[in-house]
Amino acid sequence: MPSLDRQDNVFVLDLGDGENRFHPDWLTAVSAALDEVEKADGPRALVTAATGKFYSNGLDLDWLSAHADQYHDYVVTVHELFARMLSLPVITVAALQGHAFAAGAMFSLAHDFRVMRADRGYWCLPEADINIPFTPGMAALILSRLAPQTAHEAMLTARRYGGADAAATGIVDHAVTEEAVRSTAIEIAQAQVNKAGDTLGTIKARMYAPTLATLRDTTNPLG
Repeated sequence: MPSLDRQDNVFVLDLGDGENRFHPDWLTAVSAALDEVEKADGPRALVTAATGKFYSNGLDLDWLSAHADQYHDYVVTVHELFARMLSLPVITVAALQGHAFAAGAMFSLAHDFRVMRADRGYWCLPEADINIPFTPGMAALILSRLAPQTAHEAMLTARRYGGADAAATGIVDHAVTEEAVRSTAIEIAQAQVNKAGDTLGTIKARMYAPTLATLRDTTNPLG
């Protein structure tokens, strides 16, 4: 399960050591951690990271198949996680030490910056291959955070991007060695801790107003 630690002014949210899929309990734990970060006083920033082979494999499809009647509410909760991370009033950095697939990749896009391991692991939006269309909110998030041609390729072809390719196409900001992923993310975050607060939150809310509105549309989140 996710756990929150603090290194000086940088909060580090470890998403877990498994596939880190979006089980409802996992979503609740992440939300509680974001509450703590948001309510803290003074300079601060947030790094999300994980331990093991995966950063996150996205939606918990096993749980969904067993709780199909809760699909609408589940998607609303996932959308709210994306919206909250996108508009969080602190600088956020995703440290991708392993695979980031589907909603896990989208979650990384909701961060301000991304650092990825260069030699192993993939960033991928596999929806075209697994026959699950992007929700309007998911599409809005991806299109707001990637260059048009990159978004086009990633969404339509389900290409698996290694770290170097992800950096070259602007999906991530840095591709580094395995040992440097988390430390680089913390370094980036530490340099921006004085930005935290209402002004940063307002800037983000206005930058991404259309995307946030789509993500927070609870009447028809599935399109």
